[in-house]
Amino acid sequence: MDNPLLGVAGVAALCGACQWLAWRVKLPSILFLLSAGIIVGPVLGWFNPDEALGDLLFPFVSIAVAIILFEGGLTLRFSDIRGHGASVTRLITVGVLITWILLSSAAHWIFDMPWSLALIFGSIVVVSGPTVVKPLLRSVRPSDSVGHILNWEGILIDPVGVFLALLVFDAVLLNAPSAGVGHIALTLLKLVAIGAAFGCAAGYGMAAVLKRYLVPDYLVNVIALVVVVVVFSLAESLQHESGLLAVTIMGVWLANTRGLHVEEILHFKEDLSVLLISALFIVLASRLDIGLIPQYGWQILALLAVAQFVVRPLNAWVCTMGSGLSSKERLFLGWISPRGIVAAAVSSVFVIRLEEADVPMAELLVPLVFSMIIGTVVFQSLTAKPLANKLGISNPEPNGVLIFGINDIALNLAKALRTESIKVLLADTSWRSTRNARQAGFEAYHGNPTSGHAAENLDLQGIGTLLAVSSSRDANALAGMHYRAEFGSSAVHTLEGTSDDEAYERFDTANRNRANPLFDSSLTHSGLSRLIREGEVRHITLGDEQEPAEVDETAPEDDVAKDPGMTSSVGEDDVELFAIDPNGKLYVYGSGVSFTPKKGWKLVVLGKAATRDT
Repeated sequence: MDNPLLGVAGVAALCGACQWLAWRVKLPSILFLLSAGIIVGPVLGWFNPDEALGDLLFPFVSIAVAIILFEGGLTLRFSDIRGHGASVTRLITVGVLITWILLSSAAHWIFDMPWSLALIFGSIVVVSGPTVVKPLLRSVRPSDSVGHILNWEGILIDPVGVFLALLVFDAVLLNAPSAGVGHIALTLLKLVAIGAAFGCAAGYGMAAVLKRYLVPDYLVNVIALVVVVVVFSLAESLQHESGLLAVTIMGVWLANTRGLHVEEILHFKEDLSVLLISALFIVLASRLDIGLIPQYGWQILALLAVAQFVVRPLNAWVCTMGSGLSSKERLFLGWISPRGIVAAAVSSVFVIRLEEADVPMAELLVPLVFSMIIGTVVFQSLTAKPLANKLGISNPEPNGVLIFGINDIALNLAKALRTESIKVLLADTSWRSTRNARQAGFEAYHGNPTSGHAAENLDLQGIGTLLAVSSSRDANALAGMHYRAEFGSSAVHTLEGTSDDEAYERFDTANRNRANPLFDSSLTHSGLSRLIREGEVRHITLGDEQEPAEVDETAPEDDVAKDPGMTSSVGEDDVELFAIDPNGKLYVYGSGVSFTPKKGWKLVVLGKAATRDT
């Protein structure tokens, strides 16, 4: 393409199209981004990054990877490692070493690759990542224990793998024939010292600035981005490859500073990372020499087979010893480990430096890493669900509830659902509210459940219903719109209904985009709060006086049938909240699903305190 501006615009358009398509079909975006880059690059020849970006290519790739790794560091909280079980801890420590050694050995023997390059390759492909694991978990819905382990392994392994890859890469790159062991050790020590010093200093300084509110809120994200770029550049100018280590350490430092909330920075970096990752994949894929892939066709397939059927199963089996998981659950864990964003990003930086250092077979690194990404993602996406069904470890239709907005309404509803053994997850942007929910014994997410951070970190295993009860009607509407695609329209409920007021109809965003009214379309936030303060929640088991009826899930919205025989148990002034059938399935009053409770069902109602049974 002769016009660089059109090339940049085309890449931006492809980024948006691929991300939208991935959301639409519920597959990892990496598949569409890599495919798009290969098509517009080596296949059709429409875009050549080296010609379009020239000398700016390597700085762009390096800074983009630095920002991505900084964001990865922000997600690594040591409390998370300690708080999610021995299996997760072993998978991101012992498991990483097992995968590195075995895949490095396999690459060396299958491709006759120099040990130096094989060790680098092995260190790069130890990581998976939430952007490829999350879509698989949503599709498969494995047992809670398995889903929990895979979810947190994907989140925590990225920064751990980056540390390993950087150290291995630097050790290999320094191992020149003329360099003695002492010189190599000294240079590697210098690299680690510079990276750690810059990362810790920047993390400490940034944390001090944020804690003292020395920067206004609207500048926090900008300053953080500037600091990342400056720290990376300064560390790189003193010692090559120390910059990526510095920004990763800076992110980890900020994430683990007590009393510092980095959610705003993290959300901003997530949005920026989505754009950078998308552009990076298309740019890198368009530089691929796809002629190498047929040349090494059988070797690539052999390496994929070793990774899928030998390395991962052995890794998972060793790391889950004594975990209490069944053999079927351990087998499934040994099947799932798709490679993702960090592997592609890091390999793209490394290959440029390796080619400059004339490392033999360096040109094979990126095609091999990309083949590993595409192969594992495609194969595991196609086989994970049938395998889970075959092993019998798939969860039934998710029955849990996500409650957005932590307040008196949410806590009382959560307590009622917990009494009926319904899984509950709460979410709120207020740290104080989140803390209160956790102190009450509930699992609670601090952040906006519609954010990019939530997409990667909010564990929706077993959750299939949304109740939006925050005090902001527009925020409730946004949550409802977001989770319609996730849970289905009939499972999304927001508090407060419509109004006949003309101005309300014309100007209210929440009314235009409302989901199913929660419980009763006439209920308002203040009205339900008052009822909860003045009344009580009762749990009723229906007896023989109720006439049996079939559940009708095809009725139109708001057509909720009620059994007239229940009047002896449910008062006229009671607000019906939930119904639970004998199998434990939850129904929410006000939904688009018509149902008639019958004998053996349980009802949860909100009534006046004076109606309490004696």
